[in-house]
Amino acid sequence: MSQLEYKGYVGTAEISEEDGVFHGKLAFLRDLVTYESSTAKGLAKAFREAVDDYLADCAAEARAPDKPFKGQFNVRTSPDLHRAYASLANERGQSLNEVVIDALEQALPKLKRG
Repeated sequence: MSQLEYKGYVGTAEISEEDGVFHGKLAFLRDLVTYESSTAKGLAKAFREAVDDYLADCAAEARAPDKPFKGQFNVRTSPDLHRAYASLANERGQSLNEVVIDALEQALPKLKRG
């Protein structure tokens, strides 16, 4: 499966060999937004149109569009790991959030920012 990106939104790109149709949906949203085309190039265009239509529909309904990445997520861990990171944060004079962000950034060294 491939991904498409446009205006901060991510879309999937798949093919149904049975039907010969390219299809996808906006990923990481609560709202369901799908698109399809008979060609790969057409799918990229349909994806961009789906994003534009989604944003226009949200504006027409006076509601904020769902955003795929808000910069926060919940992490569930063991109490021992939680305690260890809280202790490390205390030792460093940092917040637990700062220590976790450091660990995440180290785990993904080629992080694309922007």
